[in-house]
Amino acid sequence: QVQLVESGGGLVQEGGSLRLSCAASARAFSSPTMGWFRQAPGKEREFVAGFSWSVYSTYYADSVKGRFTISRDTAKNTLSLQMNSLKPADTAVYYCAATRRLMTRNRSDYDTWGQGTQVTVSS
Repeated sequence: QVQLVESGGGLVQEGGSLRLSCAASARAFSSPTMGWFRQAPGKEREFVAGFSWSVYSTYYADSVKGRFTISRDTAKNTLSLQMNSLKPADTAVYYCAATRRLMTRNRSDYDTWGQGTQVTVSS
């Protein structure tokens, strides 16, 4: 069974930090690329960060570059997103996703999704 389960969301003040985790089934974790997306109320789901492990490459949306770090723990089959210097604009539901493609930011390329975790940043 292909499964992704996010955790770690919550309420944090502006400038604070949160660490999101995505527990993946073995099949999902073997996907060439895993990534994080987010969706704010009334907005489309947008790409945040990706990790193509087979080419050991990470890539980020410009809006989070330098503040967020994506990482992969092979011992725990877990994808993480360390979020620092959080802003109210980062408030959204964050989703973990997997795809067979490499280095893609395209939402439609991802075929496995988690249920999402809420991140709220207060000013």
